[in-house]
Amino acid sequence: MTKDEVARTLALDAATLARLDAYAALLTKWQAKLNLVGPKTLPDLWQRHVLDSGQLFRHLPPGARTLVDMGSGAGFPGLVLAIMGVPSVTLIEADRRKAIFLREAARAAEVALEVRAERLEQTAKAPVDVVTARALAPVADLLGWAEGFLGPATTCLFLKGATVEDELTAARADWMMNVKSSPSLTHPEGVILELTHVRRG
Repeated sequence: MTKDEVARTLALDAATLARLDAYAALLTKWQAKLNLVGPKTLPDLWQRHVLDSGQLFRHLPPGARTLVDMGSGAGFPGLVLAIMGVPSVTLIEADRRKAIFLREAARAAEVALEVRAERLEQTAKAPVDVVTARALAPVADLLGWAEGFLGPATTCLFLKGATVEDELTAARADWMMNVKSSPSLTHPEGVILELTHVRRG
């Protein structure tokens, strides 16, 4: 998919597309010295990463304001969602070099957010509206790290692949949750996992 096709799919206005373009340009520049995304995915950055992340926006609960992105890496999906309009986003990334990139990318995209260069096990936690993660860990591990961010109305949005059912089965050993699964726009085996009413079982 081209940049313009991704923009149409996500219904992006010109200003949002320009901010995403600035982010993508900076990522491409930094990729040469810091492995931010898989090198083979860089030519297809707009579909493989921007669209993959941006598709979560339509799954956000109504009125969602606070979002924590766990293990942000190059900023997917958290930075994309901040650029698309989520008001209060926190990116948590333990790799300090990647955290520096995330701060620079936020400046380039003219979006205000918080970047924490901390391990998920050690960061301060309070309930938020949404928790996101992409290509980070199995569902059971994600919920363990997210526990302090979970309130009665928190939604977890996880981008998952072919092993999602096995991951959910393992997670249900310790967790109770309502599960909604939607097909990904970017990969035939990809799934958007929407978890609500998450609590230890």
